[in-house]
Amino acid sequence: MSDFLLNRFDYSALPERPRWRWPNGARLALWVAPNIEHYEYLPEKIRVRDPWPRLPHPDILGYGLRDYGNRVGVWRLMELFDQFKIRATVSLSMSVLDMYPEIADAMQKRSWEFMAHGLYNTRYHWGLPEADERAAIEECQAIHRRVAGSELKGWFSPAASNTLRTPDLVAGAGLQYLCDLYHDDQPTRLNVQSGKLYSLPYSMEINDTNAWRRGQEAQAFCMKMRDEFDTLYAEGQERAMVMNIALHPFIMGQPHRIAYLREAFEYMLSHDGVWCATGSEIIDAFQSQPTGSN
Repeated sequence: MSDFLLNRFDYSALPERPRWRWPNGARLALWVAPNIEHYEYLPEKIRVRDPWPRLPHPDILGYGLRDYGNRVGVWRLMELFDQFKIRATVSLSMSVLDMYPEIADAMQKRSWEFMAHGLYNTRYHWGLPEADERAAIEECQAIHRRVAGSELKGWFSPAASNTLRTPDLVAGAGLQYLCDLYHDDQPTRLNVQSGKLYSLPYSMEINDTNAWRRGQEAQAFCMKMRDEFDTLYAEGQERAMVMNIALHPFIMGQPHRIAYLREAFEYMLSHDGVWCATGSEIIDAFQSQPTGSN
């Protein structure tokens, strides 16, 4: 296997990095990523994992919970984000744009940024042949061009699946940033065969799915958000940092959880020097720094 496929980025010790600021001297770039997804009712078993492990199929419980997110939960999140003037970067199953026109219209009216999260969240990219993965990425790009009238800038593989070739294929499709790596609190330049591609910090810790799977309820999850914020905000006095909040409408859009999310945003956004940014805005600002353009 080519060393190039394995050596996607260089090691960089945080204390030794150049120090720089976000626009207007902000200490922390806060980017909020709701995952608005579609899970197929009866998907095929794809290579390595059954999307619905509960038998017999269909898994009404699993499907119904996720369907709740698109029917109800997403509208609660939109109302909350509107209150705080948060422009989200949507980790989006691109099929949503055609399947749920009401959601598509509401997102576009808010000028939310779309980051492709595959076509469906039940079609994994693990083990895909190169040609098939390239075609899947291009299909997502084509949907975005048709619906949004512009090029996709961000990619997060469906269900956090990916291959060793994903960075090259994403860069080759003209995208700007990738969220398949979870290794830093600042953007990272990636080594790709052609073009430029950056890793944008996406969190599996400040992520309601993993909190939910661990049995951690909303109050504890939102305290975790505050604790993460306090550390990164303090460190941001010395160097620009990124905090991602990954949410799912079927989890945090539940009526018994939404109030805790509101409290967390009230706390974080009461601080000066917090820049609510989209994924592409963060990458553009990073590239403008000497350390980001090399």
